[in-house]
Amino acid sequence: MKKKTFETEVRKGHTVLRLNLEKLDTQVSPQLKAEFLVICRAPLKKLVVDMSEVKSCDSSGLSALLVAERMMRELKGEVHLVVPNPDVRNLFRITQLEKVFAIHVSPEELN
Repeated sequence: MKKKTFETEVRKGHTVLRLNLEKLDTQVSPQLKAEFLVICRAPLKKLVVDMSEVKSCDSSGLSALLVAERMMRELKGEVHLVVPNPDVRNLFRITQLEKVFAIHVSPEELN
């Protein structure tokens, strides 16, 4: 059975969106933006995007994440990213998006 591209789980006080893909790029970013539109319809204070499997990300992937950040800001909520891959974390540093997102190396850091 094929693994879903995105999985959503509601935990205590927050929603976790797990990205089950290696590349966050133009192939999947429109779907991800649509997923954020659905998730952010409900009142939500904290959205965790688990990017544990993501090994590369392009500008369209970053754009999709910024859509989530804007929507959550409008809801007076926040977005946390789990980014264990050092290359992807470096991308956030280079683009200065580490100042926009709360970035964690592992899901355990959120507890």
